[in-house]
Amino acid sequence: MGVGGARIFSGGLILGGLVLVMNRRAFLALTRRTWLPVLAASVATGVFQAAFFSAVDRTGAAVATAVVFGLAPVSTGLCERLVLGARLSRRWWAGTACAVGGVALLTMPGSAVHVDPVGILLSLVGGTCFGVYTVSAKVLTGRDMGMAAAVSVTLLIGGAALLPWTLAELPALAEPRSAVLVAWLGIAATAAAYMFFVTGLGRVSAATAGTLSLAESLVAAGLAIVVLGERMSVPVAAGSLLLLGGLFVVSVPARARAARYDGAHVTGAVKVEQTTGERN
Repeated sequence: MGVGGARIFSGGLILGGLVLVMNRRAFLALTRRTWLPVLAASVATGVFQAAFFSAVDRTGAAVATAVVFGLAPVSTGLCERLVLGARLSRRWWAGTACAVGGVALLTMPGSAVHVDPVGILLSLVGGTCFGVYTVSAKVLTGRDMGMAAAVSVTLLIGGAALLPWTLAELPALAEPRSAVLVAWLGIAATAAAYMFFVTGLGRVSAATAGTLSLAESLVAAGLAIVVLGERMSVPVAAGSLLLLGGLFVVSVPARARAARYDGAHVTGAVKVEQTTGERN
């Protein structure tokens, strides 16, 4: 929890500093109309860090990651349906089923894997928070405000909630190896990664973004092979192909349509071209 808090708080400071240098007036767009989704995203961010890192500590990284990111597209799709009223297409269901199945194969536990019930529960909480954050960020993308400012605020609030644990671990976090780790997590895995994510949310639905986030498991498997020298077993190879197939299914553009998210509802604007013989 200390590492999770340090990660998002430092990432928020970095993004906030960049916004102040480039466009300090961007924070003025955070009006009363935007505070509800900002607060929801902030709570989801802080709880996710606490739940995920605690789950990793109790049940291991492989199982925790599999549960969190296996649940993420489902929770995101359901949150988008409940909050925004968006319909989930059959293609999304098919792609998500393939992707979740691929993640299950990628992280198939061996005999040495310990599955802790509390760790599994914490992983489920983390997966749910992922969906809440994604939909909250999607709402903010439709309110004509600088997302860098919004993301920095959500990270700072979420990190502030975890400050008691971060400060308690400050001596250990200040050690050279730990400091380098926190710097990497804050800059690359938080500030940059969150901005890439919310930028992509401006072009795809929240449900699609949740499914595409499963690429994290595929990247992790690839790095394990290339960097750590692990061998690709038959389940890992099959899971990689299945996951790639699922990501491809949800990534192929559907027929053109534009959507605007406002408040707790989603409204679609469909442009109909009038032919020569049609009357007004």
